[in-house]
Amino acid sequence: MKKRIDRAAEVLKLNSIGNRSCNPPLPSKRPPIVLTLCALLMILWPPPAKSQQSSSQDLGAASIQGTVRTSDGKLVNGAEVKLEQRNPSVGAAPMIAKTGADGTFTFVALKAGNYQITAANSELRTHAPVVIQMPQGDHQKIDLVVEGSALKNQVSTSDFPSAGQAMEFADKPDFTVAGVTDWTAAGGHGSDSSLRTTEDLTRETLSIKPSSSGQTLLPNSAPVSDRGSTTNQKNADAHRQAAELAEKHGDPLAAVKEYEQAVHLDPSEQNYFGWGYELLLHRAVWQAQEIFQKGANAYPKSARMLTGLGTALFAGARYDDAALQLCDASDLNPSDPEPYILMGKVQVAAPNPLTCIEQRLSRFVQQQPNNSPANYLYAMAILKHGEQLTDVQVAQQAEALLTKAVTIDSKCGDAYLQLGVLSYTHHDFQKAIALYTKAVEADPQLADAHYRLGVAYDRVGETAKAKEEFRLHDAIKKEQADAIERERREIKQFRVVLPDQPANPEAH
Repeated sequence: MKKRIDRAAEVLKLNSIGNRSCNPPLPSKRPPIVLTLCALLMILWPPPAKSQQSSSQDLGAASIQGTVRTSDGKLVNGAEVKLEQRNPSVGAAPMIAKTGADGTFTFVALKAGNYQITAANSELRTHAPVVIQMPQGDHQKIDLVVEGSALKNQVSTSDFPSAGQAMEFADKPDFTVAGVTDWTAAGGHGSDSSLRTTEDLTRETLSIKPSSSGQTLLPNSAPVSDRGSTTNQKNADAHRQAAELAEKHGDPLAAVKEYEQAVHLDPSEQNYFGWGYELLLHRAVWQAQEIFQKGANAYPKSARMLTGLGTALFAGARYDDAALQLCDASDLNPSDPEPYILMGKVQVAAPNPLTCIEQRLSRFVQQQPNNSPANYLYAMAILKHGEQLTDVQVAQQAEALLTKAVTIDSKCGDAYLQLGVLSYTHHDFQKAIALYTKAVEADPQLADAHYRLGVAYDRVGETAKAKEEFRLHDAIKKEQADAIERERREIKQFRVVLPDQPANPEAH
């Protein structure tokens, strides 16, 4: 910098005697001071080099940097890292990178989109693809973990014979369900709010209908009525029915083993889903992810398989990955409201905004403008996205959507509650009280509405009313917590044994 300043001083001196001009030349009638300033700027801030100019065209490109490690934390040299677009354009090939001696890899000049990434060498492999959402210009860091036992867990459509061949299950799970134990909250991650959302998602996932009515889905969603091995299919049906009966009679251990046998004989969409759901129901979260991932690989057009995988990923606090699976599920049938409802719950419970979900909820409103939940859920999505913003338009848009939600359905207590929150934020306490009161009238068990109503009453000096609302809030919360605890204790949790664990492990 000192050399540039010295050089500038020299230029100033030359310009003072008229021996130097700017490039391109300025008209001779321009005052000397302009020539002086122009020369100074050219020296202190020279034009970018050609390489810099060309790279500026890629300012919007995304990149991924990361490392590949073993499960015990050792860096892996020479691993092949493959990056693929989840919905590639015609002819789009996967990108390949090799890790260096320090276990690192890099992908640059990426377009915005959804990707999946895997890593492998001759002995080790990632357990399942990691899904990445890349906004334009984003730069992400990721650590991939490779394991030797994961080699046998990879599933592709080539593992499944055609319709004319017997379909036998050769892809053994990398775990064993050894028993059951009482609920310990060890089967998931995140806050209690996330756990409650997981439980809601699990229940509602079961209500999603199969992708093909009255037919069995083959890999890649090719529905046929006549399968290759009739004997295998009949035996598998018997195991699945036995599993359903065992679960109904309170024997989940027998149920999960029957589902595994059903998939062994006939890896159909129905059998895969039943097995994954049974694991998820009894909080074997990571194992449910594995089975749903295999099922989704084999049946990528199954909305309930993708939803099950999304729910299992959410239960494991993999919120972005869960969102992408649920978004993919909604894309299979954009007119079906059920995936949107699930996405909305995920968006509310997740710690950060989930971009693909906000986009799909926007589509939900566009397709069904007179649907009260559609308006409410999209409002909550844009409010969550705007938590770090001070944009008045965001609040106004959300308020309009919430108002429409309660206009369509006066029993939408959650929408009244959020309208009250917006009014309170704007210090309109009387309006907030009126809206919180409507929320309580619409849903007397809405504990948060009672609490916020109490806060608003306290803010305007109505202490007695505030105390009563706080009392109601505490009573409702205790009643709900007791009910949730009873429900959780009724559902036994699977005790899972992994390959290298002792025979009598704790619950995992």
